[in-house]
Amino acid sequence: AKESIMQWQPGAHGSTFGGNPVCCAAALATLDVVERELLPNVPRLGERLFAGVKRLEEKYGSIGEVRGRGLMIGVEFVKDRAAREPAPEIPHQLVERAFRKGLLLLGAGKSTLRLAPPLVVDEYDIDTALRLIDECLGEQSD
Repeated sequence: AKESIMQWQPGAHGSTFGGNPVCCAAALATLDVVERELLPNVPRLGERLFAGVKRLEEKYGSIGEVRGRGLMIGVEFVKDRAAREPAPEIPHQLVERAFRKGLLLLGAGKSTLRLAPPLVVDEYDIDTALRLIDECLGEQSD
């Protein structure tokens, strides 16, 4: 071997697994499934989720704004819609209540709830999540 090749410089050897043909084939097959079977459902299911959260916005004055695209939706909570003062305690309590009912939610930022279900979600899952969020918000309003 050449002398220059036999003297490893720091960072010259990155990995022993990079470009593994079996892993690359598995990744390509996975991407194919995602593109063919999962992504086509995102617009329809995203609209279903968004519409359901908008119905909750009409029902609960603590929801200040609903925004998002596809299956990534943000629900901002406020103390008063007119003043738009953030209400960080609401999403925190909602996450806790939902967890006790078996629904995992995630806060984002100061007073926003992030809804980002996996691409394998279906209508039943979305409807169940919306029902549980409605129940939790109703319990908080009592």
